[in-house]
Amino acid sequence: MLEASQNDELPVIPGKRYFTIGEVSELCAVKPHVLRYWEQEFPQLSPVKRRGNRRYYQREDVVLVRQIRHLLYEDGYTIGGARQKLSSENESGFNDSHKLMLKEMIDELEQVLDVLKSI
Repeated sequence: MLEASQNDELPVIPGKRYFTIGEVSELCAVKPHVLRYWEQEFPQLSPVKRRGNRRYYQREDVVLVRQIRHLLYEDGYTIGGARQKLSSENESGFNDSHKLMLKEMIDELEQVLDVLKSI
């Protein structure tokens, strides 16, 4: 999973509800065509499609893309192995993506707290 030290190169996920494919591409350091390919390979990754077939990713999708990226690029999983690992984690309930999302939310809240303390 994405440890804090491994996540340093990726920017913090902003507190928005929806992200375009270009924004997700920048947030996860993955090209848009790779994201579209991963949508075909990972059933868990299914962004909302609106007018003109435009993709809108939610925060959970961004966390999932980061998790897939880590499994493939850092841990050396194949597409099939990463798909299997993600599906087994989903069956176990509270998985690593939930832990990562909670950690990022805590980090963001600590940043807000620091700003409020400086006022």
